[in-house]
Amino acid sequence: MTKQDDTLAILKLYELRRDEQMRAARQWYFSDFAPESAMDIIALYRGGERASANFRMVTSYWDTAASLVLNGGIDRKMFLDANTEHVFVYAKIGDFLQGVREIFREPDYLVHLENLVRSLPDFESKMESR
Repeated sequence: MTKQDDTLAILKLYELRRDEQMRAARQWYFSDFAPESAMDIIALYRGGERASANFRMVTSYWDTAASLVLNGGIDRKMFLDANTEHVFVYAKIGDFLQGVREIFREPDYLVHLENLVRSLPDFESKMESR
């Protein structure tokens, strides 16, 4: 990919975040969603309501974006220079992912998001500040 292709991909990701439903989901995630355990996340899936859709929309978006970066589809440095929201998304759920994976029997659940965030050189300090 060229830098121009990377730029266009990053701008497309930004454009997708501006979608009305995605904005509402992101607002819910950052304002109302406060899990205290893996079971709080599991309850969202079992509830099947708007909160479940919001959670899945936000987390799957960032897991997909992370996958594109980790697999060379978007330049890593450019992506990280342009985005920080994925770190906040992970910070809310990181401590509970292993439990969710075990319950769902999905060892790769949100693994791209996790791997990208955990690969940041200052990962631990970022988690402490969030």
